[in-house]
Amino acid sequence: MIYNYSTISSIIQNKLNYIPDQILIVDSHSQTMSQWNQSALVENYKISTSRYGIGNKENSCRTPPGIHSIVEKIGDGAPPGRIFRSRIDTGVNWHPGMNEENLILTRILRLKGLQTGINSGPGIDSFERYIYIHGTNHEDLIGTPMSHGCICMKNGDIIELFNSVKEGAVVYID
Repeated sequence: MIYNYSTISSIIQNKLNYIPDQILIVDSHSQTMSQWNQSALVENYKISTSRYGIGNKENSCRTPPGIHSIVEKIGDGAPPGRIFRSRIDTGVNWHPGMNEENLILTRILRLKGLQTGINSGPGIDSFERYIYIHGTNHEDLIGTPMSHGCICMKNGDIIELFNSVKEGAVVYID
């Protein structure tokens, strides 16, 4: 099911009592994310959510549902393919031939859950689970569920998104 802005903005307004200027809508069913600024569609992206599905439990490796906020932007100015570990720029760029699991590359948008009992609180906290939107070394798999809970994007796409979205933007995941 592909969600529209009107439906999602109503859900967000009911929970937060306001409609934010910037909203990202993640549709795990279609593996897409739409970017909205003040009710105008800015861009549609192919993304990848967790290969384990949608869920909120700590250590589940699932993508958490619900309303989140971008609380931290990491990696401004790093080259495409830069490897990050524990949110720190390693100074190393990924290149073909590195046979590693899905890496955190290029940029990080760190998410914080805004719904107590759904994505915020003990054992289900998106912030404490280190849930991000980030680039990946497996761009060929974008559009299919393949992450360990994060939302993965092509490296060029995460740079574009990073440069156009503000901290405080709302991310709705379903």
